[in-house]
Amino acid sequence: MSGRLTTTLTGVVGLLVVVELTSGVLQGYYTPMLSDIARHLGIHDADVNWLEGAQLMLSALVVPAFAKLGDMVGHKRMLLWSTAVTALASLALPLTDSFVLFLLAWAVQGVYVVWLPLQVALVWSRVADAPDRAAVTAAAAGLLVAALQLGAISGALAGGALVDLLPLRVVLLLPALLVVACFVVVLVGVQETPEPAGGRLDVVGLLLVSLALATSLGGLSLLRVVGAGSPLPWALAALGLVLLVPFVRWELRHDDPLVDVRMFASPTLRPIFLTAGLFGVSVLGAQAPLSTFARTDPDAVGYGLGTSGFTTSLIIGLYLVAMVVGALSFPVVARRLTPRVTLMGASTCVGVGFLALVPLSGAYLTVVACMVVVGLGSGALVAALPAAAASAAPRRQTGVATGLTNSVKTVGGAVASAVFGLALLQGAGQVGAGTAAGDTAASFSGYVTVWVMCSATGFLAAGLLVLVPRHAFTDDPEVLPAPTAG
Repeated sequence: MSGRLTTTLTGVVGLLVVVELTSGVLQGYYTPMLSDIARHLGIHDADVNWLEGAQLMLSALVVPAFAKLGDMVGHKRMLLWSTAVTALASLALPLTDSFVLFLLAWAVQGVYVVWLPLQVALVWSRVADAPDRAAVTAAAAGLLVAALQLGAISGALAGGALVDLLPLRVVLLLPALLVVACFVVVLVGVQETPEPAGGRLDVVGLLLVSLALATSLGGLSLLRVVGAGSPLPWALAALGLVLLVPFVRWELRHDDPLVDVRMFASPTLRPIFLTAGLFGVSVLGAQAPLSTFARTDPDAVGYGLGTSGFTTSLIIGLYLVAMVVGALSFPVVARRLTPRVTLMGASTCVGVGFLALVPLSGAYLTVVACMVVVGLGSGALVAALPAAAASAAPRRQTGVATGLTNSVKTVGGAVASAVFGLALLQGAGQVGAGTAAGDTAASFSGYVTVWVMCSATGFLAAGLLVLVPRHAFTDDPEVLPAPTAG
C-alpha cells in the first residue's frame, strides 16, 4: 500500500473503526450463547431463527430510509440516530425473560446494519478529489470490515467465555454498555458528510416498500408456524412481491425517489445487488444453525460437536479471523487481477466451504477448516460489495446504493432464516427421542439442507459475476455510470 494511500485512509477512516468494532461485537457476542438464550426463554433450538429472522426483517425495512436520509441530511447524523436506537434496544435485552419482548428488542437492535453502508458512503464523499477514489474507498471498506471482524472475534470469544461463568442477564448487559460508549464516540469524534444532497424524504415510497417487504417476509416467517402445507404464508409472500409493482411505478415517476430503481437495470449494479442477496443467505441465515449444531450433543442425538460456549466461540472466532484476512486481502488481490474476478473467487470460496461441511461435519477440526474457507470469501464480499456499489452508483445516490447492498443482503438472510428454520424443524424430535436433547435438537437433514443451500448461492453468485463488465468497480470511465438528474 502506497504512503499516499495510507495517509488518505488514516484521515478518512479515523474513529469510524470504533463503530465497526462495536458492530462486530454485536454480531459475534451473542452467537455462542444462542442455546443458552433459548433455554432462558423456554423455546426450541429451531425457534432461535425467529430472533434472527425478525432482526433481519426490520433491518431490511430501515436501511432504505436511513441510507436515503444519510444522503439528504448527512451520513454522520443518521449514524448517530441509528446508534442511539441500537443502544436502547440492547439495554432492553437483559431486562426481560419474555420471548415476545426479547424478540422485539432483538429486532430493533438490528438497526446497526446501517452503520457500514453509511460509513462507506461517508468515506466516498470525503475522497471525492482522489484520483483513485474507487481504490481508496475499497481499501477503507476493507479496514472497516477488518475492524468489524476483530470486534466480532473479540465478542464471540468474550461471549462464549462469559456465558459459562456469569448469569445470563449480566452477560447480556455488557454489549449494551459498549453501544452507549460508541454513541459518545460518534457524537464527539466523527466528521459529517461535506455536502449533503438535501431534498425531502419520499414518504410514500418508504411506506410502499415497507408494506411490500413486511408482507412478503412476514409470510415466510409464518412458514414456521403453520407449515409449508398451508397456503397462507405463500399467499402473503406472493402478495408482497405484487406490492412491489406500485412501489416501482411510484419511484419511476418521483423526481427525488427513495430508491432510484433504475439502478437495478445497471449492468454493473444489478449483479452486485444479486450477489448481495445470495451472499446474505449464508452470511446472515447460517449463523444460528452453525452455533446450535456445534452445541448439539452427539452422544444424545447422534450428530453435532457437543461443544461448550467457549469452544463454540473458537469456531466462530477462527471463522471471523479468516474474514479479516479476506477483507484486508481484497484490495490487494483486486489490484493484481480485477475486482470482478476477485469477487468471483470470493463467492466460490463460500460455495466450496459450505459444500465441504456436508461430508466433514463430524469432527471439530474439519468444521473449523470448512468455516475458514467460507470466512476468506465472506470477508472479501463484506468489504467489497458496498465499495463496489459506491463506485458504480449514480451521483447523489451513494448512500442509497451502498445501503441497497445491505438491504438486499438482509432480505436474502431473512428469507434464508425462514426457510432454514423450517428445514431444521423437519424431523426434529425424532432423533434422541425421550431425552432432553432430543426434545430441543434440530434434525441433521435440516443442517445438511442449510449447508447445501448456502453452497449453491455461493456458486450462483460467482456465475452471475461472470456477466459483469471486465473492469467494473474501478475508476475506468468506460464502465462508470453516467450521472443522473437530481
